[in-house]
Amino acid sequence: MPRVLIMLWLALYFPQLPREALASVSSPSAVTARGRVVVADPAAQTAGIEAGLSLAAALGRVPSLALLARDPLREEAARVDRAIWAGRFTPHVSLDAGGLRLEVGGCLRLFGGRDALLSALQASLLEQGWETHWALAPTPLGAAWLARSAESGGSGVICDRPDAMYAALDALPWRVADWPAAVTDQLDAFGLPTLGALRSVPSAGLRQRLGEAVVNALWRAYGELPDPQAPFTFPEHFEARLELPGRVEQASALLFAAQRLLARLSGWLTVRQQRARQLNLTLLYSDHTASDLPLLLSEASADEARWRRVLQARLERLELAAPVERLQLSVTTCESAQHEARSLFSGSASGEGAAACLERLQARLGEGAVHVLDAVADYRPECASRLTPLQAVRPENSPSGRSTVGARPFWLLPAPLPLDERKGAPYWQGPLQRLSRAERLESGWWDEGEAGAVGDLRRDYCVARSTTGALLWIFRDADGWFLHGFFA
Repeated sequence: MPRVLIMLWLALYFPQLPREALASVSSPSAVTARGRVVVADPAAQTAGIEAGLSLAAALGRVPSLALLARDPLREEAARVDRAIWAGRFTPHVSLDAGGLRLEVGGCLRLFGGRDALLSALQASLLEQGWETHWALAPTPLGAAWLARSAESGGSGVICDRPDAMYAALDALPWRVADWPAAVTDQLDAFGLPTLGALRSVPSAGLRQRLGEAVVNALWRAYGELPDPQAPFTFPEHFEARLELPGRVEQASALLFAAQRLLARLSGWLTVRQQRARQLNLTLLYSDHTASDLPLLLSEASADEARWRRVLQARLERLELAAPVERLQLSVTTCESAQHEARSLFSGSASGEGAAACLERLQARLGEGAVHVLDAVADYRPECASRLTPLQAVRPENSPSGRSTVGARPFWLLPAPLPLDERKGAPYWQGPLQRLSRAERLESGWWDEGEAGAVGDLRRDYCVARSTTGALLWIFRDADGWFLHGFFA
């Protein structure tokens, strides 16, 4: 019995990759190389254009057929982009001729099982707009051959057990292996139509007639030989480009295309264990000019949906200088992901917190229109905070010299309010009941006498309760009692 390692490989095959890697043209169209059709779009296929057809025959069938020269460099770039996108499902990605191989066995629990992972995969593939055949199998080459088979029809083949994979591979025609012409000519002469029939022939005879490479590939597909995969190396920096299918004149219409770039960003951030704080979306116009659209979060994040909401808000208030033909997305600022420990029974985050709300407000109102209170390293309450633009606030800039002793109210009055003193106790809408011991704040000698400065303070603060139940922050100094803030 073949010895198959307990792994699970997801193979993705992109039959239209040579066409999808090129700039879009009018349909029907076909990609050509060496005087032959390599791949045709759906409209051309309907008209009878198929791979291997000569150019003369293709134009004879469809005189209006648009011909595109195959571009291997663009194909390789497109394949790399798809490998980066695949990082959102697993860090174990390998490049395959015309596709990708993903080891997903160790990631199933992260998605909630096999079916959940496949559902997420198909949804993301639909969003990207790629024509894809896929298959799931215990060996990488077995999965790749199943994905390439015409029987998959793009709907997917699931063989997550060795016995199911053996049966599925046995039924495949051996042409899915894409062996050289010298090998296929001999196989045609043998009269063996399927991989199963080929595997039934003694291996010694096959090696003598077909060579070591063919037989070894057959055994690797069935798991009888190890098949280590060369891992794809994710780039140090992220930059992705997308050519639009047509000129876009409304900014809001760019969101659908930009989502494809954000999906690739999600894969890169996941594998690199990074979170992005600022992105830059470059719009390349039809008049060969360009403009930058910076996207900023209040805190670094790898959440694709969060970036999409910010981008949508920015695009809704953007007027294009000219029709847009291409998009380019790059990461301006990122940082290592900080993994926080959570309680075993804690609920999942909703993704719609205060930070996300502030980011959307800033995206709609513009940079500098939204401010937050930022802490300042000063003991004096009047000087302990300042208004700061949202984009200038960074967690690592929070001061460490600020006192953490004693309670601090959320609502601080613009200036301390003098209080009456009756029978030796502070009075505000009735006598106040002091609830805490006095906290001495004595600081600020360095700006004493400067114009507009708070100066040197010597105050004894405490928490008090009014007759109505309100909690107040009051202090006493040389001039008497004062009310300085209210607790929520």
